[in-house]
Amino acid sequence: MNLAKVSARGQITVPLEIRRMLKLKSGDKILFFQTHGGEIVVSNASTAAIQRAQEAFAGAAEDMGVHSEDEVQALVDELRCGVRYADTD
Repeated sequence: MNLAKVSARGQITVPLEIRRMLKLKSGDKILFFQTHGGEIVVSNASTAAIQRAQEAFAGAAEDMGVHSEDEVQALVDELRCGVRYADTD
């Protein structure tokens, strides 16, 4: 168990062990949310955002017929070219 003290200004210092577990570094943002059971969960906001994006795009590559890193790169290159051409119109 780790303990942190709340300052008069409402600030806390995240214990080193927790910072390591959450892979927090200076300047990172922390996300606090409450579960249905009432517990407060703390997570690295950047990691949470990446996880949400991965969940949102899960299966999208397969749906588009993209099955390898080379195909992903080819699609990205194609989209970039389309954006550049669209910007010059």
